[in-house]
Amino acid sequence: MTTSDPEPHASPALAVRRYARPDEPWVRAWFRDPELDRWLGPLDDNWCAHVETETTGVQLVVEHEGRPIALVGVEWDPLGDRHAVTDVAVDPSRRRSGVGRVALDAALAWSGHPAATGWVAFVDPDNAVALGFFDALAWTAGAVDDGLRCMTSPAGCAHRGVRAVAGPRPRG
Repeated sequence: MTTSDPEPHASPALAVRRYARPDEPWVRAWFRDPELDRWLGPLDDNWCAHVETETTGVQLVVEHEGRPIALVGVEWDPLGDRHAVTDVAVDPSRRRSGVGRVALDAALAWSGHPAATGWVAFVDPDNAVALGFFDALAWTAGAVDDGLRCMTSPAGCAHRGVRAVAGPRPRG
């Protein structure tokens, strides 16, 4: 980031909305980034079609001053226990600048989520960056299930207005 491009955490000007078909070009451009593609890719036509019609969760675009800074996926728990963060993709040019935390906070606070008591996220056990990110935020590392480490949000972390950070979940 440059000084003419203020960091989102310095401004409350974040907007959260559902992913829509016009987002596809910039999302595909982000996924040309090798690190993003490694942990969350590959992005393909099936993924794009799926997230446009998803009814048991949502892909949220987090914008700062009208520009996308992150894409956050959520799968809703039908029992209202703990919703799952399925992916957090940060604009590759903003990676490791604090944007992920701010974007995820905004996405978890989005008013369109059904009620839940907390959050989980699934992280590839080889993704040291994401595991360290969760650890620093007091998320609890649980068992590996289906090849992914289950991270649980701190006790009392509900879905609106609570600081919580999740790591990426590989696709494919």
